[in-house]
Order: sequence, then C-alpha cells, then structure tokens
Amino acid sequence: MTDATPSPAADADQAPDYDDLTRDIADVPAVEVITTVAVHLLSAAAVNLGLDKPDSEHKDLDEARKLITALAGLVTASATEISSFHAAPLRDGLKSLQLAFREASVVQDEPGQGPGEKFTGPVYA
Repeated sequence: MTDATPSPAADADQAPDYDDLTRDIADVPAVEVITTVAVHLLSAAAVNLGLDKPDSEHKDLDEARKLITALAGLVTASATEISSFHAAPLRDGLKSLQLAFREASVVQDEPGQGPGEKFTGPVYA
C-alpha cells in the first residue's frame, strides 16, 4: 500500500512563484493606489444606494453614508496629489453619489449635512 500524501519536496517543486505573479507594492504609483481605493469606495457606495439594479436587495443608506463620507475625505485630501486629470472624474462620481443619496433618503439632510459634505461643502442638484 502506498502513501498518497505528497512529500513537502514535491509540493515545493509545484508551488507557483508568487513573486512572478504579483507586483511589489513599492512599484505601484501612489496615484494608482489612491484611484483604485476611490473606485472601490464609489462602487460599494453605489451598490449600497441600490444603484446596481432596480429593486436592489443590497440597499443600505447607513452603509452608503459611511462610504460616501470616506470617499469625500479621500478625494478632498488627495486631489492636489493626484492631479486634476484623476481628481475631476472622482469628484463627479462623488457628487453623483451624494445627489443619489439625497434622492434615496426619506428624511432629507440639511444642506451641508449630507454624506461627505463636511469635506466637499453643500451639494445641490
């Protein structure tokens, strides 16, 4: 009867070389990290606002508020670092989310009190 468990030496020969499969984080430009995080926040907020599909089951305005506020802080703080080329579309997406939040809310926030507005200022349609 043979042992079906492979030896550690056999596993080492077949293990993928993760260094070849991933980029070193030090090689990733800061602008790419910042914009990637911002896009993730944008996407998560949109899903929590129910913008992913009609009658979405994922609608959660409390979670959306947190994500929009985090996005506003990131975009506002990093705008001068990532240039207008990258910041402008993020600001547009942020404003769209803020307006969608206002529209989805049963109880309206006062101007300047909506999600992220402490960083962006009041958002009007």
